[in-house]
Amino acid sequence: MRQPKLTTPADEAGLVPASVLLQRLHDEAPAGHFTLGWLMGRLHKRSFGLIMLLLAVVAIAPGVSIVAGLLLMIPAFEMIVGQNMPVFPRRIAVRPLPTRHLAALVQRAVPVLRYLERVIRPRWPTPLDATKRLVGAVVVLLNITLLFTPIPLSNVVPALVIALISLAYLEEDGLLLSIALLASIVVLAVESTMVWETVRGAKWISGLW
Repeated sequence: MRQPKLTTPADEAGLVPASVLLQRLHDEAPAGHFTLGWLMGRLHKRSFGLIMLLLAVVAIAPGVSIVAGLLLMIPAFEMIVGQNMPVFPRRIAVRPLPTRHLAALVQRAVPVLRYLERVIRPRWPTPLDATKRLVGAVVVLLNITLLFTPIPLSNVVPALVIALISLAYLEEDGLLLSIALLASIVVLAVESTMVWETVRGAKWISGLW
């Protein structure tokens, strides 16, 4: 039996909290399998924030971080060019995915989001188009470090920052978004330094032979 849809003051005002969106997806998901195309159709204008949040959470896991990171590039580039919602290649959009994986992800994420939403709320409104392009550009840069930094577990911090940026964008929290963007600058600086030192160390070792 499906649970009744949850309503909140934010829902009545037109902004549904991310935890409620995810719970609705869980309750309305087709039995057996779902597709990214179905997911996009359910989210509409808020699909950028939620799909990036879901992919960023998946990208934290080392075994699937590369696949999630590559998929993250698609909505990030589409935000930069100003599209209204993400459009995945047809082969990816119609590929069936096990609903149990979505259910497991939602069941882990919803309690955390409900806790965070005690302090996250719409504030510091920003121009939508400019914010969308900036968020897309920063996510692309963080994603590059996630995919190409040759250090074990180096995917975890960029993925967490992408998740934070996505959540702030989704919840229209300009204050949290500003903090997340500052954190991304720090992460990019640290990751760049680590890569440079790794390259220097490799050159030094090769010079010994």
